Amino acid sequence: MLGFSHNFLSNFLFWVTRKRWLIFTFVISLLLFYIPSPTTLTPEGHRTLIIVVIALILIIGEVIPLPAVAILILILEVIFGIDTPNGVSESFMSDAVFFIMGSLMLAVAIVSQGLDKRLALGIIRMTGNKTWRIVFGFVAISAILSSFIGEHTVAAMMLPVALTLVRNTSEDKAVVHTLAKLLLFSIAYGCAMGSIGTPSGGGRNVIMIGYISEFGLGNISYLKWIKYAYPMLILEIPLAVIILWFTFRPEQTILDSAVRKLKIDVTKTGKMTGNQILAIAIFIAVFFGWVFLSPVLGLGIVALIGVFLYLSFGLIEWKDINRNTNWGVIILFGAAISLGIQMKETGAAEWVANLAITGLGSVVQNVDVLHWFISVFLTGVLTNLLSNAATVAVLGPIILDMGGNPIILGISASIASAFAYLTIVASPTCMIIHSSGLVKSNDYLKAGWKLFIMSMAVLFLVSNLYWPLLS
Repeated sequence: MLGFSHNFLSNFLFWVTRKRWLIFTFVISLLLFYIPSPTTLTPEGHRTLIIVVIALILIIGEVIPLPAVAILILILEVIFGIDTPNGVSESFMSDAVFFIMGSLMLAVAIVSQGLDKRLALGIIRMTGNKTWRIVFGFVAISAILSSFIGEHTVAAMMLPVALTLVRNTSEDKAVVHTLAKLLLFSIAYGCAMGSIGTPSGGGRNVIMIGYISEFGLGNISYLKWIKYAYPMLILEIPLAVIILWFTFRPEQTILDSAVRKLKIDVTKTGKMTGNQILAIAIFIAVFFGWVFLSPVLGLGIVALIGVFLYLSFGLIEWKDINRNTNWGVIILFGAAISLGIQMKETGAAEWVANLAITGLGSVVQNVDVLHWFISVFLTGVLTNLLSNAATVAVLGPIILDMGGNPIILGISASIASAFAYLTIVASPTCMIIHSSGLVKSNDYLKAGWKLFIMSMAVLFLVSNLYWPLLS
């Protein structure tokens, strides 16, 4: 009996030691729950913010699997009375979730046909085999493509390319863990930066343009947006490469062996087969569907149509999709979107925004700088917690009404919503690379905070020195 008690006590203490962050989260959540809600915040908004705190601590601490965090978010939304079970379900299963799911499935299908190796070889022929040049190529190609066709699409397309180079370097994850992080973050952050380039780069750009027009503050054309945003994108690309290189400096400075293996593998496969040509044709069709049909069908449905065609034509089997798709990432993304919607619906997001405006007003005395700093910093922080579009949707009206030059403030805020560098849930691109299993949640902070500061500095210079010349 004593032996049983001793073993039980030992196991319990071991569990407590391993799960101290989980216990800490539980204690913090209880304290926050019983603190009276601020008079300007609804009880539902108060409880929503508690869920946000819980989720952030668990995600950063990695005390439980991320899919478990996602499931907990959905459970708490119902238990805390924020929404009904059906309401939570509707907010969870959105077109964005369909897109993530379909994109990951399409990536599996592309790999199964060996097309990732051919794409990788095409990029290498442009960049050469030096690692830093490949990184530059990844950032630049991801940024330029995502400015026109959407960051989610590009990330899903580039992921198999990076994984091919990593696998060809070494099958031992311990040997290539730094290289893998370098290449994957080159894609994710390149896509995030590129999304600012044009109105079609992200939904939040269109939302802000709509706000500016509806408020009678002016009309921002497609070309005018490019004039504002693209110079900043061009400046960011080399700076991002430098930051990523010195943050995740790999042992492999030349990927000659990986490139050699890649060339041999592609040569062995011979000419492209009929199935590969059909696979490319379907992907091109999906790509144009994303560009032209997404306003009607949605990005997610277009992606799922592509998956349906791959399965129907026998280009991939369901067991391969089921085995190689990271379902945990899909669940996590859906839960993050659901939480973002609840932040908006309960007024929690607007309360946080107003609180920041009031607080920063006592620190920054220069009115113009204050308005700019609030627009950029607050948007940049919230975009790492909510979706980019939700952040702009919530903060846009507040920012445009705070005074100063509304065009500069509005475009600055929209661009700042692309500073999604700090968390897994910051953007679908961050989640897509996390699906590889080669990056952890704390890896995002290693380079993310440097990119965040760099992007803010570049935006400050561009918006204050260059943009006034355009008016």
